[in-house]
Amino acid sequence: MIFRKPLEGIDRPQMDADVTIVGGGPAGMACALRLSQLIDAHNTRFPDAPLTKDNIYVLEKAREVGQHQLSGAVLDPRSMDELLPGWRDEAPLDAQVDHESFYFLTEKKSYRAPLMPPPMMDHGNYVISINRFVKWLGEKVEQAGITLFTGFAGSELKFDGNCVTGLITDDKGVDKTGQKKSNFEPGYELKSKVTVLAEGTRGSLTKQLAQKFDLYKDRNPQVYGVGVKELWEVPSGRIAKGEVILTLGWPLTTKEYGGSWMYGSKDNLVSLGYVTSLDYADPRTDPQRVLQEWKKHPLIAHLLEGGKMIRYGAKSVPYGGWFSLPPLAGDGWMIVGDSAGFLNSQRLKGIHLAIKSGMLAAETAFSALVANKFDAEKLQEYKLAVDASWIKDELWEVRNFHQGFEGGLIAGLIHTGLQQMTGGRGLHRVYPAHAGHTRMEHLDQLPENGGARAQLLGRAKGDGKLTFDKLTDLYHSGTKHEEDQPSHLVIADTNICNTKCVTEFGNPCQNFCPANVYEMEEATGADAAKDAPLGKRIHLNPSNCVHCKTCDIMDPYEIITWVPPEGGGGPNYDGM
Repeated sequence: MIFRKPLEGIDRPQMDADVTIVGGGPAGMACALRLSQLIDAHNTRFPDAPLTKDNIYVLEKAREVGQHQLSGAVLDPRSMDELLPGWRDEAPLDAQVDHESFYFLTEKKSYRAPLMPPPMMDHGNYVISINRFVKWLGEKVEQAGITLFTGFAGSELKFDGNCVTGLITDDKGVDKTGQKKSNFEPGYELKSKVTVLAEGTRGSLTKQLAQKFDLYKDRNPQVYGVGVKELWEVPSGRIAKGEVILTLGWPLTTKEYGGSWMYGSKDNLVSLGYVTSLDYADPRTDPQRVLQEWKKHPLIAHLLEGGKMIRYGAKSVPYGGWFSLPPLAGDGWMIVGDSAGFLNSQRLKGIHLAIKSGMLAAETAFSALVANKFDAEKLQEYKLAVDASWIKDELWEVRNFHQGFEGGLIAGLIHTGLQQMTGGRGLHRVYPAHAGHTRMEHLDQLPENGGARAQLLGRAKGDGKLTFDKLTDLYHSGTKHEEDQPSHLVIADTNICNTKCVTEFGNPCQNFCPANVYEMEEATGADAAKDAPLGKRIHLNPSNCVHCKTCDIMDPYEIITWVPPEGGGGPNYDGM
């Protein structure tokens, strides 16, 4: 595993911090807000021994708070009720869920469940735009006196032995060759007593930490899904405000895992998408095409007829559950939210868990500040707090859920039933699990035309009205990056792409990437035959990236590493 390191041999401005929170999503914002509340309460109680907020920082890689935030999203209000009583009166809530339905789809037919499966019930939860919701949380954080830096990403963790001592933020003004441009600005060396990693799924600093300390030793490997989302405006009355429609089945077969959502919002807006589990066998599977094929189903096409797609995006989610959680704290560090894997894969909900984990980390950080002690023993209070909270209660009941589907849909449903009857256990105390990319099969093991999976394979062409090709969808993501910068998608050995991967897997990066970042282009030059025996060579379009990190997760050789781009580049998920 490799990382794009900051430039060496340069003088960096330095800052000291008490607590640095890396990531301005729900977990990071909740952490900052809860820490502020605790400091205010302490200073009221002990005015002669006050704590300061001046050295508490939130780093957000996007240019604006919320810009990179994407989710379905339906919010379970439980953690917000604890964080901000009365929050409903001012938060940007689009609708309260009051009507739900669940369908199993075949290619042409739909079968509605007579009752909503209890784990999937959303009645009383809230349809939200996670983009707007996090913007609102960011305003609350700044009003509380916490400093929030946008356009700053963590580039490298700093260590003193086994202690995390802070981080270096990204350098700005570096060209494609790694040389300084005229506008070069070195990243800061931020020395921090506590570093809270709230980077979202597959965080780059979290990966560095996991590699250094082998955090996933003796854990189930984390597994993931990728949700591909579109925001539509539909004719009035087609999908009610506060209506939730969930489906299982088509276009996936019984060998893949995934499902769809449609959430009715205000102003005739509908959030829709399909989550495809990133442990499928056929490397030609394209999750963006899965969404387009799903929209062709008669049930869905009727609901969208006459509507207009207005936004697009994609995000990966951690499916692994309780037995895939890494150690949550150590000397100088804690991990929260999706970075740790706090997601209920049965409900496909994680926002409330992210918020709660951020709150618990804040309470531990506050205790550490009061005691002036930041070692592993002290910060382990966070893990103890998680174990004693409703986070564990909720995740323990679904601890083996996704792993039960490794044998396919039918086996998974049987395991789900057994787990429901045994309090989440099922047949095994801990179900075996495999990292998703290891389940990808070689092309010579698969039918040439895809067989029953044909509708999943290769890129969608799109009709421009109901369905869209990848580049059309990408345009609606609003993604933008500085072109003249080092690629933030680091391939350790492109020779593997041009020789081994092309023959074994057919370069699946072209398919699993929902943003057309990876292409195989004609190889030219004297060494073309040697370096690209099939006449093709890998080509990257990093400016297309929507930061879903599917490539980092699903590459069969584990040679792709996603790192933050320069200066806040990425998608613009306004209203998503």
